[in-house]
Formats: sequence, C-alpha cells, structure tokens
Amino acid sequence: MKNILIIIDDIEFKYFEFNKLVTNFWLVREFLNRNYRVDITTKNKLYQKNNVPFGLCFSTFIEDDDIKKSQNANKTCLNDFDIIFFRPDPPVDIDYINASYILSYVDTNKTLVMNSPQAIRDKNEKLYVNEFQGLIPDNIVSADEKIIKEFLFEKKEIIIKPTNRCFGSGVFYLSDKDKNINAILSTATNNFKTQVMVQEYLSGVQNGDKRLIYICGKVFDYCVRKIATNDDFKFNEHNENTLKFAQLEEKDRLIEANIKDKFEHDGIYLAGLDVIDGKIIEINITSPCFFIKEINEIFKIEFEKIIVDKIENYANSRKKELLEVL
Repeated sequence: MKNILIIIDDIEFKYFEFNKLVTNFWLVREFLNRNYRVDITTKNKLYQKNNVPFGLCFSTFIEDDDIKKSQNANKTCLNDFDIIFFRPDPPVDIDYINASYILSYVDTNKTLVMNSPQAIRDKNEKLYVNEFQGLIPDNIVSADEKIIKEFLFEKKEIIIKPTNRCFGSGVFYLSDKDKNINAILSTATNNFKTQVMVQEYLSGVQNGDKRLIYICGKVFDYCVRKIATNDDFKFNEHNENTLKFAQLEEKDRLIEANIKDKFEHDGIYLAGLDVIDGKIIEINITSPCFFIKEINEIFKIEFEKIIVDKIENYANSRKKELLEVL
C-alpha cells in the first residue's frame, strides 16, 4: 500500500464529504478506490521538529459511497508519504508561504511533493506567464498610477488582476473611456501601494477562456471553456451553464511543447492554464481545478482514473530513476 497526503483547503476540511465540483475530493476517492492509504491535512497543521517536517494528519476512508475522515489526528512525519499534494486555495499569504517552508524540508529522495514548494513561492500564478514570451498577452506589473494609465491609454482596454488571489476575485476590466479610472486603479492597487498584473484585453474572452489541464508533462485532450456569468466579463460561478465543451487545437499543442520542459525543471506537475485566443493569461499551480465532473459528463469518460493513472506512472518512473542514481 502506498501512502498519500493531500493538503487541502480549510473549508474543504471543515465540510469533508464527496463534492463533485471539488478536484481534491475526486483525487481522495480515486486513490482510496485503488487501496492507497490517503491522509489529509491543512497548511496550519504542518509543523517541524528541528529539520524534520511533520503534520497533524487525518486518515480517510469510504463509507456508504461517501468519503469520510477520522476524528483524531495522527502526528506523522511527512517523509513517510510517497506523494504529497500541496493544494490549499489562495490567497498566497504569509501562512501559505510558511507552510511551503516546512514542505521544503521533505526528503525528496523519498517523497514527491506536487507542486514543489519552491515553485509555489517563486512562480506567482499571474507573473509566471512572463517566462513564456510569445505565448502571452502584453502586460505590465506595477502599483504606479502613471505607468498603469500609460498602458491603459496605449491598449484602450485592459484587465487588472491581484497577484495572489483566485477564481476571478478582485479582477477588473477597464476601458480608457471609463468614467471611474482613478477610483478603479486606486481600489485595485490598494491606493497605489500594491503591485497588480495588468494585461491587454483580449476580445476572445467574450467566448470564454479555455482551461488546459497539465499533468506530469502532458496537456490532456479533454478541456472546457469557462463562460462569463450574467453581466460580468469573467467566469466566476462554477455550474453547468458556465462550463462548455472545448477542443484542444494545434496552437494549444504548441503551448504544451513550449511549457513542459520548463514546468518539469521548476517542479510543477499539476497546472491549469487559462487560454484566450491561443495566449496564456494565467497559470494556476496552487490548487488548479480540473473540472472532473464536467469533463466526465461532456466526454463520457472517468477523468479521475486517467489523472491518477498519469500521476502513478510518473511517480513510478521517478522512483526508478532515483534508485538508479542511488
């Protein structure tokens, strides 16, 4: 039996039961169905004794076709797990960073951490796109009013994003004809004290953005298009009306070819890439949603099995490589 730890979000831990909209619950259930030992914990339950990382971990099990967790925690050395999934939701704040520091003490000769804690710290989900020039929209990162306005009046339409949040939180569309430019910029930048990502507006967003699913070196053929909700310009409500069938195109394959070596080097094994007009607008690496429920329904597959197959194969090949080196 192999041992898996999934570090989940606080709200998922509080209401721990199978929820078809939550990627982590699909992973827990599929690994349990394969007779893995699966523990869960949250980032604030990680701790360290000198240079050895531990966690207050809760075992999981299947009962009445649901997933359950134990009531009592076990103090477990993180090096005892074969794979650790680090998947709390943003914001990537000091608590998130501190958890990543503890995970950096995991013995990577024994345990595979997905995604690398160093990658989580170093590769901001918004700014990371800039390492893939030619595949991204023009952008700036700034808190300066003058610099942002210059970019706005050059591009005419822009998107403003906070650098450490998720699911469309705090994202603004802004036109050079807007009557509230100063107010919006002041709000977005915390009175011009906090840097934001500012991207040129891509007209293809009217048709939604495509979520490409990257796992261990592969962008899968199965993907969805995220459609804006109601009168908003962005996707921010997870339901069947806002997630539609999408096809992987040749330009998406070009993205795969240009990212996989870099991702492997950086320790990024699980990612969700948001793409508009063939350009990457964001790379989700903290807790990417793989939209398993919707993909299963659209493509008539069991995507959770395909995902876990890919992770198993990667982990096994990596273990074999480490044994050969040792």
